[in-house]
Amino acid sequence: METGTGSVIGDILLSIFFATLIVIIGRTVVSWLVKLSRKVMVRANMDPILINFCSSIINVLLLLFVLIAALDQLGVNTTSMIAVLGAAGLAVGLALKDSLQNFAAGVMLIMYRPFKIGNFVEVSGVMGIVEQITIFNTVMRTPDNREVIVPNGKIYANTITNFSARDTRRIDMVFGISYEDDLLKAKQIMTDIVTGHELVLKDPAPIIRIAELGDSCITFNVWPWVNSADLATVRADLIETIKLAFDANGISIPYPQMDVHFNNVDAANEPSTQDKNESA
Repeated sequence: METGTGSVIGDILLSIFFATLIVIIGRTVVSWLVKLSRKVMVRANMDPILINFCSSIINVLLLLFVLIAALDQLGVNTTSMIAVLGAAGLAVGLALKDSLQNFAAGVMLIMYRPFKIGNFVEVSGVMGIVEQITIFNTVMRTPDNREVIVPNGKIYANTITNFSARDTRRIDMVFGISYEDDLLKAKQIMTDIVTGHELVLKDPAPIIRIAELGDSCITFNVWPWVNSADLATVRADLIETIKLAFDANGISIPYPQMDVHFNNVDAANEPSTQDKNESA
């Protein structure tokens, strides 16, 4: 009887020993595999945020595998445990559907990089500078210095406009002059101002041409090319300089207006109120 009990205790101790050995060796192997995966991702030039996140996921999954192997060595029914974990994972997934959507979108944003930190973008109706890209959301700073946090799911599901993606951009401006003004003189003034600005690029050359003969004015399109970082400065400079030059040269910038004409009628010929009532 004692021999049988001792044998059982020996088997239990042996199982505990092997389970402990599995945990120790398993953690060492997992640590080595995680480091190896990080090196592979770094060589693939993956984003540091994605590298850290993927490394964490790999570490958790491998450690879970080691834990299940150790419990199996102790005689625990791991089949039912895996089923329970699967059901729990499904329930958590359904409960965190929106978060998982943001996570998936965050991974795509980090992998394909439609924008990066420091870019000026418009996403999901928000315009600003990208300050941080995380797995679940993107932090932006608006031109008036507000911090806006946009869920990645909304960003990836909508149109992304990246104003910083190209080194150069075209400024689209419209100027109107009166029909009574000298058209060629106005065009020459705008051409001289635009081509003379130090921040306007020579190539591509700026475009200045008539766009439309409108109801109240002749409209010009003025399209200079600039470096993306200079757009706001050049736009403000050109608008101010052209307006002052027009004023100095007697060229007006008309605005929509309506002429109203009144016909003078002799009050004596107007029928009286009594006559109107009688005729009615």
